[in-house]
Amino acid sequence: MQKHILVVDDDALMRRSVAFNLEQAGYRASNAANAEDALAMSQRDRPDLVLLDIGLPGMDGLDALRSFKDLIKVPVIFVTARRRQLDEVLGLELGAEDYITKPFEMSILLAHVKVVLRRAGTSEPARADREPVTAGDITLDPLAHAAIVAGRPLKLTRREFDLLHTLLIHAGQVLSTQDLLTNVWGAEYISEPQVVYVHIRWLREKIESVPEEPERIVTVHGIGYKLVPIEA
Repeated sequence: MQKHILVVDDDALMRRSVAFNLEQAGYRASNAANAEDALAMSQRDRPDLVLLDIGLPGMDGLDALRSFKDLIKVPVIFVTARRRQLDEVLGLELGAEDYITKPFEMSILLAHVKVVLRRAGTSEPARADREPVTAGDITLDPLAHAAIVAGRPLKLTRREFDLLHTLLIHAGQVLSTQDLLTNVWGAEYISEPQVVYVHIRWLREKIESVPEEPERIVTVHGIGYKLVPIEA
């Protein structure tokens, strides 16, 4: 099974480049521009490893490390442009598994990733965020990337699946467009709400009997969207 690696860096070019190279190396990669978004994303889709920049806006990397270790319980590699040994030592004392200093060769980063994943033994935990979730007549199995509605299997893209997963685990709750952007797409899409509108429409076409009159994914005007469980 692919290991999931979360890249947290406020440099958009850097995080996209790292994520691309990780995917080319066979990993599943996601990214966030700040620690707050990264922690929110990790609650929904727990990574196997976090590549965490120290110098982040808002919550910095050292503060974020505590949350990743205490709440998410995931190994962290610090990626930093700071060349002060103090940062590196403090990060390791707080619980980071490793660190790498920018600029770096991608082959070096991949070697660090491989070592930390092997050391952490991340293949064995059974994690709640990857267990099947059911709301009404909809069931999703994240590990199998399988979705069923009213006994009928669905063919969903990755984004559609992640969007439905987010709505399912918050069934009955209203999620704003910004909530969905942060949890499903990441911070770089925060000013592009149209991607949510489009994917909601596509999801409705696949799970609603009458997409124009949705019963499962309903719009709460002025607030956002809510998944309403319908019993089989």
